[in-house]
Amino acid sequence: MTTDIAITRDVTETKGRYTATVDGHEAEMTYSRAGPQTIIIDHTAVPDALRGRGVGQALVQRGVEDARAEGRRIVPLCPFAKAQIDRHPEWQDVLAE
Repeated sequence: MTTDIAITRDVTETKGRYTATVDGHEAEMTYSRAGPQTIIIDHTAVPDALRGRGVGQALVQRGVEDARAEGRRIVPLCPFAKAQIDRHPEWQDVLAE
């Protein structure tokens, strides 16, 4: 499991993207804004070279932490993000009703 994964975030008016580059490989998680307080996580991609190292989980965790800090709710349409949030009860406070 990789620790201290550096994650960057790019945000536009309607979309956002988190990226993590580890050992020259880039993983990403993207989302769309659905109103002022809700984001929809729609895609997570982790290259095979990084699988099993916690990179995807770190991306979802960062999204949850940012949503919590910004008072936003998350709709996890991406199956990976949904599975991660389901696995972590402490992250579920940011789920949209």
